[in-house]
Amino acid sequence: MTRTLKDVKYGVPVKVTKVNGEGPVRRRIMDMGITKGCTITVNRCAPLGDPIELTVRGYELSIRKSDAAMIEVE
Repeated sequence: MTRTLKDVKYGVPVKVTKVNGEGPVRRRIMDMGITKGCTITVNRCAPLGDPIELTVRGYELSIRKSDAAMIEVE
């Protein structure tokens, strides 16, 4: 069973194993610094549940849960 970034608990660092998706969506995720092997920590979630705030490579980033579901982690 694969685990995605959408399912990660807050404050737990995880390592990216694969970025799914195709075309411009996948390229946009990778341009934000989310690539295979990088470490990500989920900091918090917006009050209505979307988007989520991450720490990636030392900076804060907010992404939609639909995009987080494309990122497989371990």
